[in-house]
Amino acid sequence: MTDIPGIKQPELSALPQIGDRMTFVYVEHAVINRRDGAITVTNQDGIIYLPAASISVLILGPGTDVSHRAMELIGDAGVTVIWTGEHGVRYYASGQSLTHRAGLLLEQAKRVNNQRLHLDVVRKMYQLRFPQEDVSTLTLQQLRGREGSRIRNVYRECSKKWNVPWNGREYDPENFEASDTVNKALSMGHTCLYGLAHAVIAALGCSPGLGFVHVGHDCSFVYDIADLYKAEVTIPVAFETAAQNTDDLEKVVRHRVRDELVKRHILERMVHDIQWLLKDTATDDESIRDAVYLWDNRLGTVANGKQYHEAAGEKS
Repeated sequence: MTDIPGIKQPELSALPQIGDRMTFVYVEHAVINRRDGAITVTNQDGIIYLPAASISVLILGPGTDVSHRAMELIGDAGVTVIWTGEHGVRYYASGQSLTHRAGLLLEQAKRVNNQRLHLDVVRKMYQLRFPQEDVSTLTLQQLRGREGSRIRNVYRECSKKWNVPWNGREYDPENFEASDTVNKALSMGHTCLYGLAHAVIAALGCSPGLGFVHVGHDCSFVYDIADLYKAEVTIPVAFETAAQNTDDLEKVVRHRVRDELVKRHILERMVHDIQWLLKDTATDDESIRDAVYLWDNRLGTVANGKQYHEAAGEKS
């Protein structure tokens, strides 16, 4: 297989960390290919070159064709790919992790399957929503009630600020046009936020399906993380855009959400917050050296790549 043309697959340590990348790029009615380390986007206006390692999420809208060579590069660079249908309200795939370590994934699994640790993570998620309050003594039911009241107030304040009528969240994936303008804008904006959360989760080596507030869906953790920023980003953007009565709602929402994600450093904050939720402190990505260990029921882990005596368990 060494005769396959193209550049050598990059080492993970050579790729930019997820926090240093762009939030997302949207493409529609174009052909996606590759040239060396760049993704090429070709449409009737010409060709655009996108450095693959600088992108977090590539959103592919209607009328987009992607070559196998392009997907090879996208996967090697750890880019999350979202194929969206009309109106951009569905997403599907992700690239490989940007780390060889499974430390955060193991911590995530441990906390999901331990009721006390699970509740600790849920409380930390709500603590991010109420940073000035102590939520450590509240029950899960009380936390859900507080969050429900908070979001209702956000909707009410945004409706008043931009003079947009609000009759509740309504979204039918089978009948998108049945929603009013602000609900359409919310769905479009949330999709962009979900894509970014999915990209960060995948890049850190976590599982999108092991959620804490949301459970049972293959993107439960994606929804958990995205929900931390909706009141700050997508809800205000949706009401603001709905008030403009624009003819190109999807494009305007997408651009406004991207601007807010950059302005508020949401990508970097997601990295920090996920690490803080699953560990005692948020730390930078660890070195990929010694990423594989051997499990030991007494010692926890022992070094990989060494030969051990059968009886004494000592290396030879």
